[in-house]
Amino acid sequence: MIKRSLKDILHKRIDTVPVVALLGSRQVGKTTMAKGLKLRKKNRYLDLELPSDRAKLNDPELYLSSCENELVILDEVQTMPELFPVLRSLVDQRRQKGEKAGHFLLLGSASPELLQKSSETLAGRISYLELNPLNLKEIKNKENEINQLWLRGGYPDSFLAEDLSISIQWRNDFVTSYVERFIPNLGLTKSTPIELRRLCSMLAYQHGGILNYASLSRSLGIDAKTVRKYIELLEGLYLTRTLHPWAKNMGKRLVKAPKFFWRDTGILHALTNLKSVEDVLGNPLCGASWEGFCLEQIVTSLPDHAKSFHYRTHAGAELDLIIELPGKDIIAVEIKRSLSPKVTPAMMESFETTAATRGFIVTPKGEGFPMNKYFTALPISEFISLIEKF
Repeated sequence: MIKRSLKDILHKRIDTVPVVALLGSRQVGKTTMAKGLKLRKKNRYLDLELPSDRAKLNDPELYLSSCENELVILDEVQTMPELFPVLRSLVDQRRQKGEKAGHFLLLGSASPELLQKSSETLAGRISYLELNPLNLKEIKNKENEINQLWLRGGYPDSFLAEDLSISIQWRNDFVTSYVERFIPNLGLTKSTPIELRRLCSMLAYQHGGILNYASLSRSLGIDAKTVRKYIELLEGLYLTRTLHPWAKNMGKRLVKAPKFFWRDTGILHALTNLKSVEDVLGNPLCGASWEGFCLEQIVTSLPDHAKSFHYRTHAGAELDLIIELPGKDIIAVEIKRSLSPKVTPAMMESFETTAATRGFIVTPKGEGFPMNKYFTALPISEFISLIEKF
């Protein structure tokens, strides 16, 4: 069993906040973490996808009022948004009795933006945490483990599978369950499972590239607004990430479209039928796959006050990642799957144009070393340790 780095933070939130929402995609480990909590009070777990548990909440106020001295864990809470006003009333009643924290733990597979009723109804009473797939800090961080995490992705059942064939089958089943059951059951799209699968497959080949809504629209035979809506839906379900452009310098002809990434490279590799590290290394998607892997490790390790962007001009100057910290501190980052990276003129131009204060080239492994007075090469594991201190 791998200890998740978020577990201690979750304990502290439950001790200080009335309602905690632990969010993340399905199968990422939310239920396992919730059931493994060691708390001072008893907890009661309800899976809202089970008819028997949903039946207990036919009168939610009556049932939940009987759990006053327990932490109630409500799994897949996005399936019953009508609960949120009841939770608000119960929290307020308990506050009046001096019970200020640890009432409800909500587990959800949709972002706060898709759970608008929770953010509106429980404002001032709820704290959000996001559980991501396994990361480099949570594994042994040896070369073979890093390659396994890159290939299989960080979903525990995929990463820890006994052999590669089981991992491949799990990821294919995961994609199928999303496009055939989970997304349609949310009622957020009118597309058929076949159309959703086609969209996901096409987006896999846009991984690491600039999003082209018009091109996707033509290929799928649906309008660009609908394509945008579906991509926003996938992001709200914690499956994909769009990295928005840095646009502080209006004097440059900047690319203003976001870059697109599948957040888990194991899912990316399943969608593109890349079954081994050798398959990935020999595929044109290799560089984009590695960039997305490192980007996700970096972005999910950044402190909350940091902002992330990509930078690209129409003339070809670009940086994979711009990290903007409060004040004027701007970090320029290039991601290379190479042990002998080079600082290019385009990188230097981008560094100067963005007025970056520090620059890094992120490599797979090895020792860090200065490239010049602007850029330092660091292996991904060391860079993550560094950015946690920003």
